[in-house]
Amino acid sequence: MMSITRYARNVSTLNKSFGRAISKSYATVTELPRPPPPTEKPHVETFSAPSRPRLYYTRPPHKSDLPRIQKRWPFILAFATVGVSAWAAFLLFATNQEKLASSVVKRILQTVRENEELKDMLGDAIRPEPAWYLNGDPWINGSINLPQGNVDLSFRLKGHRDSGTLYFTSIRKAKGEPFTPLRFRVIGDDKRVVNLLPQTSSPATSAERS
Repeated sequence: MMSITRYARNVSTLNKSFGRAISKSYATVTELPRPPPPTEKPHVETFSAPSRPRLYYTRPPHKSDLPRIQKRWPFILAFATVGVSAWAAFLLFATNQEKLASSVVKRILQTVRENEELKDMLGDAIRPEPAWYLNGDPWINGSINLPQGNVDLSFRLKGHRDSGTLYFTSIRKAKGEPFTPLRFRVIGDDKRVVNLLPQTSSPATSAERS
């Protein structure tokens, strides 16, 4: 009996202390004043059709802040065109200088300067007519191919009296045989023709021998 009464006293003591703690905790809590309820009803927006979807972000402007890269192919094409044109012009100039320095052209000019009939038509100081785009050198048309046995040339001549165009063609029928001239004449600007073929031997043959 003594133990039961002690246990009851302890339980009552714990209940009293717990009740005091709870009352103290509730006493420290303060409630904030609540706002009054709204007197007007909230505005409700209604739509007659479904709304269009909107972008989640704003689109960037058309012109970017980055520098615009220029196209390079026009410059490359222009550079390639200039390079090919310069190479072709150099090749033509070198080929013309090679024909001008050949022994065939030198022999032709020697024959022309010694012909009296041609002097009467063109005058003295017969020489090749210079071209302005070759820095004073004449332009030799045609080709000189001694190993293949074919020479076909034409170029302008000029004297102190008149000018004309010289034509010379010579071939070799077989290897080891001399060249046979087929055409050797000068046509003046006044349409007069001086034929040099019957009076001279072939300059190509003389050039081959020398």
